[in-house]
Amino acid sequence: MDLKILAHNVRRLRVAKRLSQSDLANIAGLSLPAVKSIELVKSEPRIRTMQAIAKALDVKLQVLFQPVRELRTVRFRAAKRMQNRENVLAEVAKWLDDFNYLEQCLNERKQFKLKEARASCSRARLAEAAGLCRKKLGLKSTEPIHDICGLLEQAGVKVFPVPMASDSFFGLSIGEEDGGPAVVVNVWERISVERRIFSAAHELGHLMLHPDAYDVTKVDESKEEEKEADRFAGYFLMPDDGFRKEWNEAAGLHFVDRVFKVKRIFRVSYKTVLSRLLEKEVVDKSIWMKFNIAYQKKFNRKLSFKEEPMGIDQAEPFGMQRFDFYEDRFRLLTREAVEKDKISLSRGAEMLRISTEDMQELLQNWEVIL
Repeated sequence: MDLKILAHNVRRLRVAKRLSQSDLANIAGLSLPAVKSIELVKSEPRIRTMQAIAKALDVKLQVLFQPVRELRTVRFRAAKRMQNRENVLAEVAKWLDDFNYLEQCLNERKQFKLKEARASCSRARLAEAAGLCRKKLGLKSTEPIHDICGLLEQAGVKVFPVPMASDSFFGLSIGEEDGGPAVVVNVWERISVERRIFSAAHELGHLMLHPDAYDVTKVDESKEEEKEADRFAGYFLMPDDGFRKEWNEAAGLHFVDRVFKVKRIFRVSYKTVLSRLLEKEVVDKSIWMKFNIAYQKKFNRKLSFKEEPMGIDQAEPFGMQRFDFYEDRFRLLTREAVEKDKISLSRGAEMLRISTEDMQELLQNWEVIL
């Protein structure tokens, strides 16, 4: 038993659940000194004690003794310091190991299609950099991206959706040296799908523009790099040629409806559309106030900066739906590995982070239509 690994895992999982040492002791039916002793590596605990802690933390007993691979080439920033940053990285490392294992055993490894293009992506010419990446991925100059997850995964970029209750963390990315490239996107229910799509493109921007910034020890944001990644994402999702075409063709619509139509075509936020108008200097900064006034007059409700506009029928929002951002390659590889007896059903459930019962039900659903 490696007591240091045990101590690290207990503390990491406790913090992830936002429990104090006293909270954990109460839930596990242990004394506070017993929990402190484990985390300070003072003595070897009894197996009964560890079973109680595992149950309190809602994990399998073996999880407490498994070493966690440390990622190094990571770009992980957040607007606020995150208490559970360490646990997020541990979960990402495990997912990356599972993903790479599936690719290897099924011989379905995908090469990073944009690797050679990275040297030609200039931080001084962000629209050109985004255009170059789009061209390398076979997109036309006016073509919207209908499936950002599928596009990135076909380009050799792994996508990991993680639901995390945080309005200050949208995503992170991992370099090739740690098993990537990969992007992790927060899919918490309060984060709009438009924001999720934008975050994926934003992290691709970092992969292409800021390869030297991939250092897990760095936690402070670079405002300059964030703005560059934002502009890259805007041009990647909504290229100028396509924007001009759709914006001009919608010239007869009400201002708000015109913004709605363009945002829906390119699967971006209304803020991305207004920012492009502002960047092209066809409007001034008062456009934000004018849009909100026009929206309120048209729909009789104010629009929060953090939300996406809603239509007349509140059941049919103009915003995206969750299936507009849906990663499916990891699930597909897991299905193939199970069906080809490369992994067991229980291992597949573990990889997908679901129970064995749910995995059995999923298997039945797979068999409905081959």
